[in-house]
Amino acid sequence: MRKFGLIGYPLGHSFSKKYFTEKFQAEHIIDCSYENFPMENLNGFLKLVKSDNELYGLNVTIPYKSEIIRFLDVVDPEAGEIGAVNVIKIKRSNGQFILYGYNSDVTGIRDTLLPFIGDDVTNALVLGTGGSSRAVCYVLNKFGLKVNLVSRERKPGVISYSDIDAAILDATQLIINTTPLGMFPDIAGKPDINYKELNSHHILFDLVYNPEITTFLRMGGEQGCSVISGIKMLHSQAEKAWEIWNNEYL
Repeated sequence: MRKFGLIGYPLGHSFSKKYFTEKFQAEHIIDCSYENFPMENLNGFLKLVKSDNELYGLNVTIPYKSEIIRFLDVVDPEAGEIGAVNVIKIKRSNGQFILYGYNSDVTGIRDTLLPFIGDDVTNALVLGTGGSSRAVCYVLNKFGLKVNLVSRERKPGVISYSDIDAAILDATQLIINTTPLGMFPDIAGKPDINYKELNSHHILFDLVYNPEITTFLRMGGEQGCSVISGIKMLHSQAEKAWEIWNNEYL
């Protein structure tokens, strides 16, 4: 039996176990299982890897996508450039193991956004500065977009929510929420922007997928915005993770 799983905290919002369990059943993959491993910190990470010789891969979610890197033996160059890892491949031999880190969020973000990025999309607001935000910015930079990073506190290269005025929103076409605001169970949460300034020229993308339509997306939709749920990204990055775990050359 090959085992895979998810580390992060909390994990009550995650659909990853459901996704992979249903995938294994639908594709008649009988020698694999997927489990959640909630961790309040990463102190027990290496113990988890050492304790189960059948564990061959892990997904990494909030809040450990950047912090996990210090435990890894090899980091894929793209994940290293981003500064965030959400897929770990565990190669075992003679009782030893090597930990490889990758970023499949990039694939999920790129696949999700590609149909929406036309010549008229030139400026983006990225809400949040964590590991997921780094992957988003990496993809947007590859698309050639100008990116404004937003956080609760203003710092070099980052504006605050209070800085987002009508002029900034008017010049922006794409707004991406990379924070956990609005995620189950706190589904009323939303980024602190002026939704009344949004209109049909705006595209809103939420990396949160539970619920599929967050308060952020619902309020944008009420203003005429195009809205993109995080569910496609979840599926796309999960399939990329499965490819990584099963490709001996990666």
